[in-house]
Amino acid sequence: MILYILLGILVLFGIWLMSAYNGLVKNKNLVAEGWSGIDVQLRRRADLIPNLIETVKGYAAHEDKLFRDIAELRAKSISGGSVAEQSATGQAMSQALGKLFAIAEAYPELKADANFRDLQDKLSGIEDEIQLSRRYYNGAVRNLNTMIESFPTNLIANQFGFTKAEFFEIGDAAAREVPKVDFKT
Repeated sequence: MILYILLGILVLFGIWLMSAYNGLVKNKNLVAEGWSGIDVQLRRRADLIPNLIETVKGYAAHEDKLFRDIAELRAKSISGGSVAEQSATGQAMSQALGKLFAIAEAYPELKADANFRDLQDKLSGIEDEIQLSRRYYNGAVRNLNTMIESFPTNLIANQFGFTKAEFFEIGDAAAREVPKVDFKT
């Protein structure tokens, strides 16, 4: 009888162990999926930027330094990197694009250009998608990190080499402010 009880406890422990391990794997994969969503949106934004710059260049040719800065940031964004690096690059890109739109404000004929307005609308949509993707990713990171730090799943996480994931954060408090872009003509 005692043998059956011990066997039952061992079976229950094995089931719990599999369940906890599978939960960690599931959350790790959700983090990877979330990062993939952010990566897709960052690439969409990077692909849109050359068209936006070419449209503005015709009106504000004297802003070469800003155009070069945006091109460098775009190249950094495409090259990838860690979550922290991508976060910093994304923040710098948002600031540079804010400057670009501020320059566009000085050119009423540019603001009236249908191509420019279309590019602004697309960029705005992509920025919204980046925000949504970031929220999804950070939620998945939170769930994974909670499992890794919580007892008793932390024992399994340590045993099988699960590590905490980085949040996709905006480091600068000023960058947390929504950039003001005027879509009015």
